[in-house]
Amino acid sequence: MTGFLLPEAPLASLADWLALGGGDGLRAARRLGADATIDEIRASGLRGRGGGGFPTGAKWAGVAAARGTHHYLVVNAAEGEPGTFKDRRLLRGNPYQVIEGAAIAAFAVGATEAFIGLKASFTEEIDRLTKALADMTAAGLAGDVPINIIPGPEEYLLGEEKALLEVIEGKDPLPRLLPPYLHGLFSTAPQMGWIPTPLEAGHAGPHESNPTLVNNAETLSNVPWILARGPEWFRTMGTPSSPGTVVATVCGDVARPVVTEVEMGTRLSVLLNGPAGGPLPGRTWKAVFSGVANPVVDPRRIDPPMTYEDFTAHGSGLGAAGFIVYDDTACMVEVATVFSRFLAVESCGQCPPCKLGSGEITERLERIQAGTGTDDDIARIGHWLGQVTDGARCYLATEEQVVVSSILRGYPEEFAAHLETGRCPTPRRITLPKIVDLADGRVTYDESQARKRPDWTYAPG
Repeated sequence: MTGFLLPEAPLASLADWLALGGGDGLRAARRLGADATIDEIRASGLRGRGGGGFPTGAKWAGVAAARGTHHYLVVNAAEGEPGTFKDRRLLRGNPYQVIEGAAIAAFAVGATEAFIGLKASFTEEIDRLTKALADMTAAGLAGDVPINIIPGPEEYLLGEEKALLEVIEGKDPLPRLLPPYLHGLFSTAPQMGWIPTPLEAGHAGPHESNPTLVNNAETLSNVPWILARGPEWFRTMGTPSSPGTVVATVCGDVARPVVTEVEMGTRLSVLLNGPAGGPLPGRTWKAVFSGVANPVVDPRRIDPPMTYEDFTAHGSGLGAAGFIVYDDTACMVEVATVFSRFLAVESCGQCPPCKLGSGEITERLERIQAGTGTDDDIARIGHWLGQVTDGARCYLATEEQVVVSSILRGYPEEFAAHLETGRCPTPRRITLPKIVDLADGRVTYDESQARKRPDWTYAPG
């Protein structure tokens, strides 16, 4: 099928978007009204493309119905998940659909202001967004509330919705306690205890929580098309429970790293052997990860359709459809070490079991990988995997738990070989696939990530 989110060539101007039907979705929303607009999104079955897969219409309805002095909208384009490049490709190819989707969402939930959060290092995407927003505002196609572009720091947690709100408020990306629909932007209500924040300048009345809708950039890219063409059209693609298309990224041990749009329900093998070109010559695959947020998938044993429910049924998760592929030359102890180190470094330290546990898990994995590990290291890893999530206020600790546990369970013979022989049977350097650029079958990773320290500073290069 031909996708509708990724154009064959980047749109050069607002005129290109208008030629595709740009503006029709916003006009349809205004004609329907806020409540009926939410009903259309609910009827479409659209689910969040940021990783959780939560029904978008239900999320909008919850925020729209919530009490608060103000409502806000946040577009999460702070893509930092290893193996993922889909939001940046969307912003480079067609930023207009993201902005129109944001305008519709802001209208539907009664937002007074909207924000698009992304990393300051995404310079090309910021330039494209800035120009598109200026052109759409001038043409009256950016909705009725101001939309602000917020560049943020490089940290992984910028993409965590509660931490993103902190950055929009001018703070560090440290996840707050309560979710955005309970404690949104510029909230003055207390998060814990009974002491509220002083009222924001210009506000009067009781302390409120300012319910805030946070949607991923890909999620909102679907919205103008659904409003313009109808929920029934959207449901002609995908599956009943996971309708539409998904923008998937594939990197690692494949012939052609790629960002591509496929129907939900497409089998993983079709994506890997088709757009991604199959395995490297003479090699076979043994592990596929959807980012670092879900358990490993062994492609030799299962071939799940790309839906939220099918990946869950197979003991993993679809996540943001960013797939990291490893073949039979990769050491899974090394993979576990690299993933664990990334999460340990990016942990913010607000929850001690997360920072301490992920740090010790990483140290023990490094010992095993170096050939100096013992059975005690495995025992200590198991101990911390059971406690690393205690008191966690975000999902990072769970990622550490599920990813490392799944590798230990899935590839025990590789850990045993390291412990028994004191050497790696398949020595090969594994680079964390944090993508800087992906185009024309070539992928570039952020080599500086290996120098990042647990306090978020960098060792000299």
